[in-house]
Amino acid sequence: MMKKIFKRGIVLLIAAAMIALGVNAFVAGSAASRIIGEEEAAELTGADCIIVLGAGVSGGEPTAVLEERLTKCLDLYRAGVSGKIIMSGDHGREDYDEVNVMKDYAVRNGIPSEDVFMDHAGFSTYDSIYRAKEIFKAEKIVIVSQKYHLFRALYIAERLGLEAYGVSADRPQRGASAAREAREVLARNKDFIKCLFLPEPVYLGEAIPVSGNGDITNDRQ
Repeated sequence: MMKKIFKRGIVLLIAAAMIALGVNAFVAGSAASRIIGEEEAAELTGADCIIVLGAGVSGGEPTAVLEERLTKCLDLYRAGVSGKIIMSGDHGREDYDEVNVMKDYAVRNGIPSEDVFMDHAGFSTYDSIYRAKEIFKAEKIVIVSQKYHLFRALYIAERLGLEAYGVSADRPQRGASAAREAREVLARNKDFIKCLFLPEPVYLGEAIPVSGNGDITNDRQ
């Protein structure tokens, strides 16, 4: 009896793994054609904004991964891809604030404050993309993140009805670690299921059109 239960358990685990890998491949494959280079991005017309997805801060400074995203975003802004930026990240606690660190980085590097919006409730990739559409009223977006992450972000954007393109922030010498790639397989499956139902994010709120002045999202003097 126990041997049969064990065999069934193994079969179920193998089946679950195959389904997870299949979903992972589907999400990645569906978004691959919308990952473009910086030159292609500069040729786009009518992009409402560039979105940077948060990736952690420490000691009031962006992590190395987040700094890569911010640097690439500033390159795209200067290349004329869009005149507006949304910094989307976690500011759910008073003692943890990704978005002000992200905006400060941009402003220190010469980007006008009014061109930089902060999404204080970008608690997940799904929430960030959903809020870009519903709160910031964006329709055509350019997402900046590492390539492994862009597949999922672009899949979510497509499911939400956005015209979206992704530009990789990866530096030539840096790739995703095996652990990060493994976590991303699980994350793609999670967001695939979420996109079947398209629930509202943790927070919505009043509209803040990205066509306006980004300083309206400032929360400190």
